[in-house]
Amino acid sequence: MPIKTFNTGRIKKADYDPASKQLELHWDSKTVIAYKHVPEEVFRRLCSAPNPTTYWEDRIAEEYPKGVPMKSTGEPDAAKKFSDLIGGNGD
Repeated sequence: MPIKTFNTGRIKKADYDPASKQLELHWDSKTVIAYKHVPEEVFRRLCSAPNPTTYWEDRIAEEYPKGVPMKSTGEPDAAKKFSDLIGGNGD
């Protein structure tokens, strides 16, 4: 899954899944918004845009249907995954 990290602006990271054509945008407010049926070219242009937030407003926000974000890694259930990995049961 291609991932692009941004150092400026409100969008902090963009994840794109070419198989499902789902784009997930990670915002500075810690929210994640997913969009379905996004062509790979749109993801590529977002990544190379001088201002990704403006590109999102102009080309993505109202053009593509929202989807359900995939489970993020490293968030609340990271401890459970680690416990599962080492064979602990958390007790």
